[in-house]
Amino acid sequence: MIVEYSNIADSAKVFIYPSSRKFYTTETKELKEKIQQFLENWSLHNTPNISHKFLYDRFIIFFIDDSEAPLKNKSVDTIVSFILSLETSYKIVLLDKMNVCFKQGKYVQYKELKDFKGLLKNNALSEKSIVFDNLVSSKLDFENYWETTIADSWYSRFIK
Repeated sequence: MIVEYSNIADSAKVFIYPSSRKFYTTETKELKEKIQQFLENWSLHNTPNISHKFLYDRFIIFFIDDSEAPLKNKSVDTIVSFILSLETSYKIVLLDKMNVCFKQGKYVQYKELKDFKGLLKNNALSEKSIVFDNLVSSKLDFENYWETTIADSWYSRFIK
């Protein structure tokens, strides 16, 4: 069942899909409709509570509370298939977790890990720069650790 974000448990699982580019203004309305339609259909066949966010015109995020009804592999596969369809439709990458998203001023950047390391090496980014940890696993972690400084993230290992 689709629920409001505020009603999803802190222990809910988080699935974050960062886009390789910002969605254009002309795409966002259609994308939001596709997400809503997918979730409505998904929740007809699945019992866990689900919520979602679309942030910075770049991140598609699903929160699934399976504490009362276990999340099945088939349900996750359905989500991944949907995400793959978005990749094809919009000619973007959403499933590559090894790329890095970070803030540069008011903009969110998306770089390959090797390019991100180069930015750190050349001091284009500092340990205080904000990164997005797309590997957080719960709603509580998302709220507290998703947007964090490089120094407070696992990316800190790349700071010299």
